[in-house]
Amino acid sequence: MTIFWTFLLAQMLVYVVGSMNGVPFDFSMGMILTAVFSVVVFILSALIPNEPTHEEGSH
Repeated sequence: MTIFWTFLLAQMLVYVVGSMNGVPFDFSMGMILTAVFSVVVFILSALIPNEPTHEEGSH
């Protein structure tokens, strides 16, 4: 599901920014952004711990 939503949001971003700048829509740029954003999301999800910390004084 991450790749699906990343694909949709990246294509939307390319379309909107391209329309604002007056350049034609570039599907391949959206695919590149999809790959980059998906990798970043997977890396961040691997770095963030799933369990809460049980250290005293941490919130």
